[in-house]
Amino acid sequence: MAINNSNDSSLQDLDRVEPSLEVDSNSLEDNRQTTTRVKIRIPKEYHQEPVISRLVSHYGVTVNITGALLGPNAREDGWFDLELRGTSRQIESALTYINELDLEIWGSSKPEVDGW
Repeated sequence: MAINNSNDSSLQDLDRVEPSLEVDSNSLEDNRQTTTRVKIRIPKEYHQEPVISRLVSHYGVTVNITGALLGPNAREDGWFDLELRGTSRQIESALTYINELDLEIWGSSKPEVDGW
């Protein structure tokens, strides 16, 4: 009786472990769209800055302006009533940006999660 010392590929395959696909429920929630409403005060020194535009272009949120008071020749602070729509992570990043600008936020609502 002969002993086969050659490497049998079927035996090598037994040692391999295929990665399993696990679904992380947190990652699913990260992709769900949420909506939050904020009112922000825009100091006069920011009147020429594209604050709202950056929320869209840099942070990927959809912005619905539901109210505003900011004139082209305004000498005082203005305000925006905004509805922000995006993932929780996008909205959190957008609100962090607003805080970093040191803009006052009034009446931030809790994010509403779309669901069935």
